[in-house]
Amino acid sequence: MLRKLFKKYLPSHESIRQNRFIKHFGTLLYHHNLWHLHRRSVAGGVAAGLFAGLIPGSNPVQFFFATLFSVIFKVNLPIAVFVTLYSNPFTIVPLYVAAYFLGSWATGNTMSSMDDLPPLELHLLDKHLSEWVPVLTDYLATFGKPLITGLFLLASLLSVTGYFAVRIFWRYYVIHAWRKRAKRTPSNK
Repeated sequence: MLRKLFKKYLPSHESIRQNRFIKHFGTLLYHHNLWHLHRRSVAGGVAAGLFAGLIPGSNPVQFFFATLFSVIFKVNLPIAVFVTLYSNPFTIVPLYVAAYFLGSWATGNTMSSMDDLPPLELHLLDKHLSEWVPVLTDYLATFGKPLITGLFLLASLLSVTGYFAVRIFWRYYVIHAWRKRAKRTPSNK
């Protein structure tokens, strides 16, 4: 059912080949897995989108990396770009806090609560850039390593979990549809 819904909105091969923007990339975006909906391609697209969604930056940066991962791994491109939207203004703070705690645990910087987070220096907002550099460098030295490590670990964990969840759900759905069809069709005995 979801496949039919997505298939309704996905472009055809002919429209992809004739698109004036896609023509600039040559045959790079013509691979059939980038646009088809099958178990491996969709699961890979979800994994690529989940990983790219935690790359620091706004949506265009995440869309670019989702597209790049889709082309490299030959997985569904529209699904990958769409899935990056899980990191949005409502979810980004909890995701980054979880990534920071995961990174702190992985790097050995144990923290007991949110009070242990490094304080953000807001009094520098009206200061010159030369005053920002030392504070920012110090802040990134204490905050950056666990955060970057945690983002990579969380993105990898979400990506692998999403990949296998889609594969399992897809398989379950197909088996359920086969059994349902078998019950409807009279058997020839």
